[in-house]
Amino acid sequence: MTGDGLSLRRSKRGWMWNQFFLLEEYTGSDDQYVGKLHSDKDREDGTVRYVLTGEGAGTIFVIDENSGDLHATRRLDREEKASYTLSAKAVDKQTGRDLEGPSQFTIKIHDINDNEPKFTKDPYIAFVQEMADVGEEGKSRQQSIARKSKGTFVVQVTATDADDATYGNSAKVVYSILQGQPYFSVEPETGIIRTALPNMNREVREHYQVVIQAKDMAGQMGGLSGTTTVNITLLDINNNPPRFPQGSWSGLQAGVYQFTVPESLEPGNTFGTLKATDADTGKNAEMEYTIMDDQDMFQISTNRVTQEAVLTLRKPLDYEKRKTYTFRIQVENVYLDPRFHSRESFRDTATVKVLVEDVDEPPVFKRPAYIMEVKEDAEIGTIIGSVSAVDPDANRNIVKYVQF
Repeated sequence: MTGDGLSLRRSKRGWMWNQFFLLEEYTGSDDQYVGKLHSDKDREDGTVRYVLTGEGAGTIFVIDENSGDLHATRRLDREEKASYTLSAKAVDKQTGRDLEGPSQFTIKIHDINDNEPKFTKDPYIAFVQEMADVGEEGKSRQQSIARKSKGTFVVQVTATDADDATYGNSAKVVYSILQGQPYFSVEPETGIIRTALPNMNREVREHYQVVIQAKDMAGQMGGLSGTTTVNITLLDINNNPPRFPQGSWSGLQAGVYQFTVPESLEPGNTFGTLKATDADTGKNAEMEYTIMDDQDMFQISTNRVTQEAVLTLRKPLDYEKRKTYTFRIQVENVYLDPRFHSRESFRDTATVKVLVEDVDEPPVFKRPAYIMEVKEDAEIGTIIGSVSAVDPDANRNIVKYVQF
């Protein structure tokens, strides 16, 4: 048995059939012609009947039992099924005897470019450090795919094409960037997205939306395409030092913090807070405050929740002995990244001025107790002694005495 367009070879086991090829997505109104089967024993006198069995026989594929012409009755999709295996034989119409035993053959569906590339995710979520080096090579296994490509690795996008990758360029996908330049780039062959602009600062812009296109036919005109969105967030690094506000504090000159503290405040109590600013976030914005001058009247600590400096009195205040105190404080980041900055550049200083407020204090006797003697026959009105008290306040108010 032979088939038009088929390659046959003779063996001890009989005829061996190869393949028919059929183009998918046929749009014609008639049944699609596949090929012709013919037996060497067919003298074309109408005595031979051709019989078809196997996948789709009688439904998808039909054979003219007299001529051996084979047709497909419906539109086929290679992505649903790429090939069909069938058998054909020649039978004597009168006797029903097989003139030639069944011969198996395959109908392979040829691909056309009828599927656009589809990304495995939409959207992609990705993160990359701010200030990333556009000349930095990727360090992970994925990133090492293209080590000579400039730009820090961000993420790799992947699109798949359901067309036949072994036939033409229908499934050959090329990537390009539609939105996101000049900040990012994409490698056409791998889909790896990299930074393309140096010194991207999170404090200036934190979020970027990149649109990537995947186009089949190797990116040529007429190819089908699909897109995906990549949402990229810049991760914070410690590239901003802490700074005390450069403005007035309570109407004084820049860099000076002034607090008024009553002299009656007991040691151990807090009398004020202040805060430096840091444009970074998280642990990169954590700060530590210290007093730079050698003194023992005050102490400073850091509120880890608010990052504020808390000022506390250590020893009693006395307005009459000292009315003002001045000392310097320092703030610095707790965590530093040595790749970017030195510790010295991540410090700032300010001045704290404490004004002691006078509190109205009661008069104080010069002695804690007085002992006086008087004669038993002393007349009424006789002076037997005197006591003395003074006002410790600076204005020295007049003291009045009252007998209890």
